[in-house]
Amino acid sequence: MMGARRGKRSLKDSLEDSVSGGKFKSEKSAVTSLNQGRGQEITGVTLPAEGQIKGWQFGEKQVVACAMVDGSFYAIQGNCPRCAFDLYKGDIVTDEAFGDNPGDLPRIACPTCSTTFGLKNGKTGPALKRKGLAGFVGSLTKTATRTDAFEDATAYVITREADTERVFMKER
Repeated sequence: MMGARRGKRSLKDSLEDSVSGGKFKSEKSAVTSLNQGRGQEITGVTLPAEGQIKGWQFGEKQVVACAMVDGSFYAIQGNCPRCAFDLYKGDIVTDEAFGDNPGDLPRIACPTCSTTFGLKNGKTGPALKRKGLAGFVGSLTKTATRTDAFEDATAYVITREADTERVFMKER
């Protein structure tokens, strides 16, 4: 009989098994293993120019801040884990004073609470000292943020194929 289901599994489950071969234990490992380990292919985005940050939105809830520093692309979750403001509106920090380890650079500073996050690993770092109105607002947000606990941000690896210009992203 045409259209009859031969089991109690949904179409989504069947498609996921056919794509993954049924061997992945989690969604994260499935995405990491996509495209020969390069991650999920990203289409419809423009990559940032040198020293710039661009915000990408996927669906309704996934926002990513992508930056290009010294010819390399970096990506980090798009909202600050501390104050939930848009990190892609922040500043790139390459100053040695913002990390004991040179491997922690470059960093991105939240435009609201000034907390910095490593673009390579998402680790929380020292706050960027701002002056004037931005400094005043930053000091207010430190007392008014949803939590004083410093959480690390999620960092992503961005790769681009040289010959086809295809862009891929996976969680670090």
